[in-house]
Amino acid sequence: MDYRKSKAPVNTMTRDIMDLCEDTGNIYESVAIMGKRANQISVEIKQDLSKKLAEFASYNDSLEEVFENREQIEISRYYEKLPKPSSLATQEYVDGEVYWRDASKNQSDSE
Repeated sequence: MDYRKSKAPVNTMTRDIMDLCEDTGNIYESVAIMGKRANQISVEIKQDLSKKLAEFASYNDSLEEVFENREQIEISRYYEKLPKPSSLATQEYVDGEVYWRDASKNQSDSE
């Protein structure tokens, strides 16, 4: 998923609960699915940011010198302006881009 090109809102958006529970029939199950997806997105974003900021890391033992790098600040600001992982996950869920399965239902069907 390319979170940079997502059409998820940056600000808070009110959603109709009935629309969110259409697929599962249960609002709590829908929220759990979106929460798990938000965690996955959060880890992906954190890894991406860490990889980009690792390029700027200086491995000095001296804490006296602090370098201010303009590119590093711009990268950090860019990631701060991205939609939150929960907004991204909710938008994916509403657009039908999230795949999930209920292991307990699948297990009882095969018996």
